[in-house]
Amino acid sequence: MLRREVALANRIIERFGLSNAFGHVSARIPGTSAFLLPARRSPGLADEDTLLVLDTDGNVLSGDGTPNSEHWIHARAYAARPDVGSVVHAHPPACVCLTQIGQPHRIVHNQGGAFVDGVAEYERVGLIRSRALGDLLAQHLASHTAVMMRGHGITTVAPDVRTATIAACFLEESAGLQLRMLAAAGGDATRIRAYSTEEAERVRDQLSQPIVERAWEYYAAVALLRPLGG
Repeated sequence: MLRREVALANRIIERFGLSNAFGHVSARIPGTSAFLLPARRSPGLADEDTLLVLDTDGNVLSGDGTPNSEHWIHARAYAARPDVGSVVHAHPPACVCLTQIGQPHRIVHNQGGAFVDGVAEYERVGLIRSRALGDLLAQHLASHTAVMMRGHGITTVAPDVRTATIAACFLEESAGLQLRMLAAAGGDATRIRAYSTEEAERVRDQLSQPIVERAWEYYAAVALLRPLGG
């Protein structure tokens, strides 16, 4: 079941435009410091039967193939956060755009309420290809659900695969709306009617189980029906 969900989550982030040839979703094997991660290929090609098993020191424990060079994002997030059961790393375009125009994430619709406690920011440009950089990203992520990585993408974390995946989808949806509002406002960020803290608190439950399950049902169904790249 866990292997199937990891493979499906990888397909979801490709099918919904959060990633294409690059990006990856992993899941901690319950009760261990090991995690499941696809081999080095497009997330749209993830297969439950060929997932690798790695540990938080970046070692491949089982499986054939080479892990993505940014497996350190996953390894060190699990090392730093015992509460994390899944990690998503993707390159959603709206989120990347926000990082490059100097706009922090703002809550502009209900699903954005999932990030009422803030979205962390990681300003260092480049890939996370070392243990040290994995640790640095984990430090910036801290206790947040998501971190935006300048010119690169996002990383989301949650206790389970479904929640981490839906968080990534909601964050890109939120960023996309924010960009459209900014364009409609002629680039004047003060004209965007973002939710107040009190308003955002009313919808902070957007990653609650009922909402995640409904969203997962939809995203999973579309990912399984839509062809690669479709």
